[in-house]
Amino acid sequence: MATGIKDKVAIIGMGCSKFGERWDMGAEDLIVEAFVECLKDAGIEKKDIQAAWFGTNNPELSIGTTAMPLSIALNLPNIPVTRVENACATGTEAFRGACYAVAAGVCDICLAQGVEKLKDTGYGGLPAAGGGTKLAMIAPNGTAPGNFAQLASAYRAKYKISRDDLKLAIANISWKSHENGAKNPKAHLRKPVSIETILNAPIIADPLGLYDCCGVSDGSACAIVTTPEIARDLGKKDFVSVKALQIAVSNGYETKYNEWQGDHFVTTDKAADRAYEESGIKNPRKEVSMMEVHDCFSITELVTMEDLKISSRGGAVKDVMDGFYNLDGGVPCQVDGGLKCFGHPIGASGLRMLYEMYLQLHGRAGERQLKDPKIGLTHNLGGAPFRNVCSISIIGKYTG
Repeated sequence: MATGIKDKVAIIGMGCSKFGERWDMGAEDLIVEAFVECLKDAGIEKKDIQAAWFGTNNPELSIGTTAMPLSIALNLPNIPVTRVENACATGTEAFRGACYAVAAGVCDICLAQGVEKLKDTGYGGLPAAGGGTKLAMIAPNGTAPGNFAQLASAYRAKYKISRDDLKLAIANISWKSHENGAKNPKAHLRKPVSIETILNAPIIADPLGLYDCCGVSDGSACAIVTTPEIARDLGKKDFVSVKALQIAVSNGYETKYNEWQGDHFVTTDKAADRAYEESGIKNPRKEVSMMEVHDCFSITELVTMEDLKISSRGGAVKDVMDGFYNLDGGVPCQVDGGLKCFGHPIGASGLRMLYEMYLQLHGRAGERQLKDPKIGLTHNLGGAPFRNVCSISIIGKYTG
């Protein structure tokens, strides 16, 4: 009988490069930058790592289509290295592979690392999705801002929220994230932005303005994981463990039937239920201490707050305006600035989110440090509202 992954895997080290327009760095350089921090944090030697998972989304770039770039960049000792890709959940997919190997007893210590050099593509946004007209994650002739603007329209219609009220709520989400990102030396965008500036910015896809859309960045992040027993043998105290790892992938339901009203993410709703069951969380609004969610657009974050059962259906607008998700609120969201301030180097994002939760749980987040957090949740969403992949990770202080 499967019992899940709760408290079977300890995170003993994490690292993160600075995110931004890293023209002076190749993907391999970013890999090394994050790994050096991670290895030092773990307090082990490179030879102790028995297997690695490498997440990257863009094989067209210099890093190639195999897992060899990670092994070569880090000069790993000919250990198994697996390349994974799962849209915007790619970084979390690498983490899941490393954690499952440890939990299964196949390896003692594993590495998960993700990287992306999006600025090298030479244009804004993410690379275009393929898969044909029936399988494409983005509608023919559609754009990512356009698809997520439709999510905003559907949400407004279902809950009878005025355009002005919704635009003000998503502006507050963007404002909150920029306030947090200004406190983070590794963020790409570190300048606070006023509500007035956000509301008066050029419209990209109504109601989404310029500051409601995440930027384009380069970056890398990684984690070293082992068992709680080995963590203790290494002298680790009060370490962080994995409580849940869940991924849900769209089966086309959203476009096959007419029950879905376009106002939320089916995959997030289902992955959240499984993650809470695996972690033993009964009341996420009370038990989750902090979150990093996939704010590719600020409307995505607002809807996700409800899919994660933190806000009630239709209640996220009020919670946002009440400051519930601010740093001093009930469940701080985008504690490090989120995609809004880091951009979205696809392979790195999921691990970057976990890095912030890990720092917070260890009390090492500097001026953005929360008071005694216990549980951190991360969420990635790849694709479009009507077809996507969602990953949810829950980590916290070890209680086994």
